[in-house]
Amino acid sequence: MKQTYFLTLAMLCAGILSACLGDETLRAYGGKSTSWRLREVDGDAVSAVTTLSFPRPGALTGELPCNRVTGQLTAPYPWFEVENLATTRMVCAALQEETDVLAALQAMEIVEIKGAVMILSNAAGREMIFTAAD
Repeated sequence: MKQTYFLTLAMLCAGILSACLGDETLRAYGGKSTSWRLREVDGDAVSAVTTLSFPRPGALTGELPCNRVTGQLTAPYPWFEVENLATTRMVCAALQEETDVLAALQAMEIVEIKGAVMILSNAAGREMIFTAAD
């Protein structure tokens, strides 16, 4: 009887604590329900359409010039850490630009959302600028 009571109490406390944590990803700080279009990488304009969105906490999806991309965000806002990045495997004329964008995305460390602008950056001075596409 005591064991059942303590197990029930422990499960109840765990549920309450997990509800208190909430969404600490960039979705909760302006990134939710928005598709972000890449405009610049390190000050250079991006010609091919590239977008990112964050459909649920910890998830990243997007459209690259040739492929779709998915990944996981593993750090709370304002940090930006992408893991398990995966793409489809289509080939097109903009494949080198796509490869460069993916490399830059993996190098980013900080995210900042200011209204309709999202800036990804890192300590080395690299920067990716996105605008809300919606």
